[in-house]
Amino acid sequence: MSMMSMRHLLATSMLAAALVAAAPASAQRMSLADRVAQLEQRAADNQANVDLLNQVNQLKTEVQALRSQVEELNHQLKQQQDSGKAQYLDLDGRLNRLEGGQGAPVAPADSGDTPAPSPSAAVRDTPPSVYGDPGTLAQGADERSAYDAAFDALKTGEYAQSANLFQAFLQQYPNGAYAPNALYWLGESYYVTGNYPLAMGQFQALLERFPTHDKAPGALLKLGLSQYGMERVDEAERTLSSVTERYPGTDAARTAADRLSAIQLNRLR
Repeated sequence: MSMMSMRHLLATSMLAAALVAAAPASAQRMSLADRVAQLEQRAADNQANVDLLNQVNQLKTEVQALRSQVEELNHQLKQQQDSGKAQYLDLDGRLNRLEGGQGAPVAPADSGDTPAPSPSAAVRDTPPSVYGDPGTLAQGADERSAYDAAFDALKTGEYAQSANLFQAFLQQYPNGAYAPNALYWLGESYYVTGNYPLAMGQFQALLERFPTHDKAPGALLKLGLSQYGMERVDEAERTLSSVTERYPGTDAARTAADRLSAIQLNRLR
């Protein structure tokens, strides 16, 4: 082989070796670029996860704050409801205490004392008037027990329960000594919960059956207030006016006059 041929072969071999050596370096550079891109993508994904986690935590905090606000509002609403109920029962109790002392025959000594209310309620009741044999009330121990059970439910604010018990009482003792009182308080159980049509039925029944009973003035007053609650204003005005005409001088008549004046002033606004 000539010298020139050997030089050409050596040059070719060196060029091939250089090309072989350069290929891995190029491949290595592409691999590093891919790895950097992958790392960058992972970092972006991690940041997105962190952002999402922060948003979730922020939402949890806001939900907890809203729950606290709802609990506070519910507490305030419960307090307002309890306060309104206590004020209503206090006013109604004073009204009925005064009504019971105006011209009502005194119940016999063995009829039992007026049931004492619980400290949280101001509902008061008066022993029913007994006409005829004074022993009638004393003989009705079962009647009194049934009546007391219904009245106790009313005093504690269990209006649905008291209505059921008064209804059962009137079915069992429709002409009992406590029937007028039961009619009144059954109407009251409906009235305090805004069930005015049913309340009116009980007050009207009391007035028709026992027009001279000591609960009659209050029943006529509550009849007018029930009509007003149903927005039957003209009827309510006539009924409230009749309270002062039929039962002058009673506390119910004075309350009716006050409510009548308020209704009439409201018409002028």
